[in-house]
Amino acid sequence: MTIEVLKTNYEDLPIRAGVERKDRKMLAELMGQALASTYVLYHKTHAFHWNVTGPLFYSVHKLTDDQYNDLAEAIDDIAERIRAIGVVAPTGLKRYIKESRVDDYTDVDDAVAMVLQLGKDHQEVAAQLREAVKEAEKVDDVYTADLLTARIGAHEEASWMLNSLIVQ
Repeated sequence: MTIEVLKTNYEDLPIRAGVERKDRKMLAELMGQALASTYVLYHKTHAFHWNVTGPLFYSVHKLTDDQYNDLAEAIDDIAERIRAIGVVAPTGLKRYIKESRVDDYTDVDDAVAMVLQLGKDHQEVAAQLREAVKEAEKVDDVYTADLLTARIGAHEEASWMLNSLIVQ
């Protein structure tokens, strides 16, 4: 009996909040893809944080510390929104890498190359989120649209800060 109570239910949750099930599933799919991109970007940002060297060390190290912490919160927010609209949040690193618009990156480059890569990645995630916002607005899911719109601003600011480090 105790074992049954502890089992996790991975079925979609019954939600009646004004957004049709098919629309919630579509939004969850888009948010799942954004979650994948955010997760890969989080990992890449953290890896660059650990491995940056050279004259930009302190600036990049400090900025990426702030950014990977922000990304960690975003991962949680996006996954929990997927659950809140009644759909199972996607999991699995292989799945994230496959569905991400941010490329996995295993080489350690110089600080300028790292900053350029992260700036581009933030812009790509912002573009991906814009697509999801449009779909959320079409089905009148204002909370999802607001959440993702705020994330667009965070990614655009992150890209700006990164790119500002290397302007000559």
